[in-house]
Amino acid sequence: MAESSDHTATDTFVAHRNLLFTVAYEMLGSAADAEDVLQETWLRWVKADLGQVRDQRAYLVRITTRQALNRLRTVNRRREAYVGQWLPEPLLTTPDVAEDVELAESMSMAMMLVLESLTPTERAVFVLREVFEVEYDEIAEAVGKTPAAVRQIAHRARGHVDERRPRRTASAKETRAALESFRRALETGNPQDLLDVLAPDVVLLSDGGGVKRAALRPVVGAEKIVRFYLGGSAKLGVTITCEPTVVNGSPALAVHVGGELDGVIAVRFEDARITGLYFVRNPEKLTRVTSETPLTLR
Repeated sequence: MAESSDHTATDTFVAHRNLLFTVAYEMLGSAADAEDVLQETWLRWVKADLGQVRDQRAYLVRITTRQALNRLRTVNRRREAYVGQWLPEPLLTTPDVAEDVELAESMSMAMMLVLESLTPTERAVFVLREVFEVEYDEIAEAVGKTPAAVRQIAHRARGHVDERRPRRTASAKETRAALESFRRALETGNPQDLLDVLAPDVVLLSDGGGVKRAALRPVVGAEKIVRFYLGGSAKLGVTITCEPTVVNGSPALAVHVGGELDGVIAVRFEDARITGLYFVRNPEKLTRVTSETPLTLR
């Protein structure tokens, strides 16, 4: 009987694992931390009395949310001591993620950075309500608040995000064309070609984690960014190649220096021009860009 119960618990957890990972990653912006949360969720799940659990999916999401909240408060303190800019850990995503507009938008590097500006509880409430469409009563149980308080938090978080939410004004075709132009310009090192594809007020955020060269603060303006890239390329003195890829459901470039993966550049497009660049070079954050990570909202 115990074996049957263990088998049921395992099957249920495996069936919802992709969803739970997606919830944890949306809240934390780190695959490594999300995996730790799943491990903690599993340890609590196998101790649960499944006979008393009415909705196993909701129960698992609730445990995951609580563990992610605990970890988010811890990692926020750790990130305050991070060297330079902190960017979310990029994930090589499956084709179906890019096809799901809602999921791709919520997973984009630009949106993940907007979520970073929320408090831990605001982020949990926003993610569960706006991304995963969880009912207010369930969210209240997950975050330890009343349903009325959760509604107020959701309203406040929604307003905060709406003020900062990236505008999606570029079509998929325009995005691919702009990314290809950017790729060619990076590989050839032609300054004018780079200026042609960058918006005048484009912003670059780069994350080297104190290990790789990166700007410690945002670089604002096309000309400054061109000097940053081309100056770095000259110092390296090796061949740089860029391979189109898809991270977090959006087009990106995998940058190789001397044949070795050096980083990933995610981009934000508006009006067929690049308005945001997110360059992740920290080696600890590049472990998920060579094999696909399945994500889901359900």
